Amino acid sequence: MARRHRAEKKAAATDVRFNSPVVARMISTLMQRGKKSVAERIVYGAIEQIGKKIEGDPIETLTRAIDNIRPRLEVKSRRVGGATYQVPVEVSPDRQLALAMRWLKQFARARKGQPMERALAAEIVDAYNNQGNAIKKRDDTHKMAQANKAFAHYRW
Repeated sequence: MARRHRAEKKAAATDVRFNSPVVARMISTLMQRGKKSVAERIVYGAIEQIGKKIEGDPIETLTRAIDNIRPRLEVKSRRVGGATYQVPVEVSPDRQLALAMRWLKQFARARKGQPMERALAAEIVDAYNNQGNAIKKRDDTHKMAQANKAFAHYRW
């Protein structure tokens, strides 16, 4: 266990164009090999396409889509005696956001045959409408936690 204090959380950075911490976090999540300008171009292009597909504020659409994807429960492995149990635990808000964005990125990348910004926009619109692969992943995570509810007393 750590003997010193825990590091303090940094203030959430905001992006240049929309001044939104959610968009800045999405850019950072999408970035590969330090190529931030490429990630910015993809995210901003996806936001423009969302604005064309859905009337209203595209940043609000992105925020609602991420809220729809966020998992409330997940399972963690706990070793008790000789057995390993999948114990359901609540997910912290910061991890909820990280998982939601990671799943968005993962399933947008899995959409082959189209540019990344179009795939990301389509995945965000699907999540906004409570459908698509990211929502299915969240539901599977919740089902796994529900199925292992009997082992909740091993939580610590």
